[in-house]
Amino acid sequence: MQISRIAVIDDELDMRQSISQWLTLSGFETETFASAREALAVIKAGYPGIVMTDLRMPEMDGMALLRHLMGLDSALPVILITGHGDVPAAVEAMRIGAFDFLEKPFDPERLTELARKACKSRALALTNRSLRDELSSGEALMRRLIGTSPVMVRLREEILDIAQSDGHVLICGETGTGKTLVAQALHAVGPTGSSAFVRHVLGTHSGDSQAEQLFGQAGPDGALSGESLWHQARGGTLVLEDVEVLSEQSQARMLALLKSAPQDSIPRIIAVCNRSDGNRSCDDILRADLYHRLAGMRVDLPPLRDRGDDVLSLFTTLLEDFAEDYGCDAPTVTAREAAELLQAPWPGNVRQMMNVAERAVLQARRGGGTITSLLISDTDSATPTITPEGRPLKHYVETFEKMLIETAMRRHRGSIAKVMDELSLPRRTLNEKMAKYGLNRGDYL
Repeated sequence: MQISRIAVIDDELDMRQSISQWLTLSGFETETFASAREALAVIKAGYPGIVMTDLRMPEMDGMALLRHLMGLDSALPVILITGHGDVPAAVEAMRIGAFDFLEKPFDPERLTELARKACKSRALALTNRSLRDELSSGEALMRRLIGTSPVMVRLREEILDIAQSDGHVLICGETGTGKTLVAQALHAVGPTGSSAFVRHVLGTHSGDSQAEQLFGQAGPDGALSGESLWHQARGGTLVLEDVEVLSEQSQARMLALLKSAPQDSIPRIIAVCNRSDGNRSCDDILRADLYHRLAGMRVDLPPLRDRGDDVLSLFTTLLEDFAEDYGCDAPTVTAREAAELLQAPWPGNVRQMMNVAERAVLQARRGGGTITSLLISDTDSATPTITPEGRPLKHYVETFEKMLIETAMRRHRGSIAKVMDELSLPRRTLNEKMAKYGLNRGDYL
């Protein structure tokens, strides 16, 4: 999530306009207010931006505004603009919860720097809040991690168990299996779900710059810079994606911190290994003493080809989600297409399936094409790539039948009468088939 909106509040028109103009030229989106009361009509809890306000204003001054905003949303960054004699008041404002303050006359570059830091802090807070809202309950977790196959049932149980611990975690799996989602779930459903969640892709930096971004620069007393990712995640979770590219310098510094830093300064580390070439794993790449600390708890995500009939449930759910996004009807999966979806090896896993499902919806919206043609184009082959293992015809028939009932139940939000009408099934037959396939009406209400 990126944040670039800034609310500028100042009763002096010239100051208000000059701050707004400078911030706009610096790439921010601004909205200006002549008074605190005027601003409060717009700024609510969850405001997707930050606030810059003058301290001395008539009616409601900056300090009163700050107290009001902290009551609305304590994670909202508020930067106070003060006169020379107001520094003690600004220090008191920092104690109350202000993000920082600027003393007039201020350096415009300093204004821009503070705005960027505050927007970054706001983006992190809103991302964490969104994750908690989405994944804080077991019900929401079940909805995102779709499937009734044994491997998915076991995965959900592992997540709920491991989330209650504060130990470091290593997540392994092929590309596109949902490792980032599992990392988010481990944080959000655990006891520290309300704390910082910092995600970093290690492959974007290397060598010295990687170590400095992760841990900052150590001062004369050995303390780390407060700008580091490690510091930002303190008391929460630090997700390191592509942990297999962690540099030797970064590995050494991390190990030293894990051994000697105060326990309350060490974030929970969730290391995500994206190595899938089958030749070298994380335990081959990372130094052994660090690997064993990070892999105290390990989660292995199943590839899509091992999830059995979940393939159809997931694909039809994705079709409906994309159809809703594009404002059209979801295409119907034929029996032949269902069989091909089940047999496809899905080397790109869920990520690949999302691409196929989205294109299927776009294709259906313009009135042409088949899912079979998309499977062919997605594998750059003259024929759909399918696994050689055959299955009895009865299995395909039952799987297709289950998919049709699931799709109808989801479309009609559990209305038995509407499902009976769509599928032309009597009540007793529908009940028997739902019991046979383990479908529960309550899951679709």
